[in-house]
Formats: sequence, C-alpha cells, structure tokens
Amino acid sequence: MSGGTPAGTLWILSAPSGAGKTSLSLALVDRLKGEGIAAALSVSYTTRAPRPGEEHGRHYHFVDEASFAAMIGEGGFLEHAEVFGRRYGTGLAETERQLAAGTELLLDIDWQGARQIRALRPDARSIFILPPSTAELERRLRARGQDSDAVIAGRMRAARAEMAHYDEYSYLVVNEDFGRALEQLAAIVQAHRLRTGVQQARHAALIRELLGG
Repeated sequence: MSGGTPAGTLWILSAPSGAGKTSLSLALVDRLKGEGIAAALSVSYTTRAPRPGEEHGRHYHFVDEASFAAMIGEGGFLEHAEVFGRRYGTGLAETERQLAAGTELLLDIDWQGARQIRALRPDARSIFILPPSTAELERRLRARGQDSDAVIAGRMRAARAEMAHYDEYSYLVVNEDFGRALEQLAAIVQAHRLRTGVQQARHAALIRELLGG
C-alpha cells in the first residue's frame, strides 16, 4: 500500500573540472532509475551555440540573447550567470514541475550558482565531489588530450578556487574509485528519501492500516 508522492529534492552537485562530476551524475540517474526512483539531470538554458553532438533539450536548451533576457525579465530562472561571455540559467518552471512530480533532480553547477540556489531553495541539498589528489586531478585533465600546458595550469588554478568552497555543501564525496563514489552518492539520496516525514507521506495508507486506523 502507498500514499501520496512526496516532492522530489533538488540536488546541487559541484566539483572542479576533472573530478568526475558529469560521469557520476549520469551514472547516478541511471542507478536511481534502476531502483525505481524517478531521477533526472536538470537541463540548463544557454546562449552559446551547440557543440558537435549536442542536442537541444537534452544537453541544453539553446536560446538567443533576446529570449534569455526575456526569461530574466519574466522571473523565469531559478539562477543564472554569465560565463566567458555566454549566459547560462536554470529554468524555474521546469524545475518546479519535476520536483512536484517527485523527481530527484540533479543540478550540475559551480559554487556561485549553488549559493544562489540555496538562498532561494533552502530545501535543496548539495554535494561537493573532490578528486583524490592534486596529481590525480592533473592526470585526468591531461588524459583528455585537448589542452596545452598553459590551459591545464589555468584549469588547476580554477580547480583550487572551486575546491576552496567545499565546506559550504551538505555532503562531501571523494572520487578515488568511481564505483565507490557512485555507491556513496546513491546512499546519500536514499537516506534523504527515508526521512520519517517523507516516508509518512509516501506510505500513509500502510501506516493507517498498521496502526488500526
């Protein structure tokens, strides 16, 4: 027996580039879905052009500057920011819709965006993902084979600046072993879903029956 569907939780995931956040987020959604839990990655809006292989509505909602500005004016974003001359934002209406439907919604965002969201949504939970060492982080960045030494050095500086905000988050996961980190992320979400108030709403009919009501 079951009761109503409790609202889902907005999960903020932050990490320096190279820590494995994107791969872990995708794997976590698949893991939760495999356990019968509604889960999804939040799809942001952006004014930048699609890169090869990116699809509108799947990787990003690609919009022009005028449309983005109009959404700001209408209060259409939960948060938004400008990065390297391009705008990015989290759609408010779609976020609210998915959470109301009981979806565990994962949002990949940096520490500044996380601060904005926590101010607006105190019920959001946040997880910071760390690499196991500076050397391993640099190795992962170099393994991509895309960047020069100067770019790598810049990414390492940016990573240290990002990691300095780890203690602003609800949970901290070290991605030394991918499988173990995924287990820990799934455990965090599961534990949050098992809070008494949430379970009381989810299993209201069962509780009434068990208590003879």
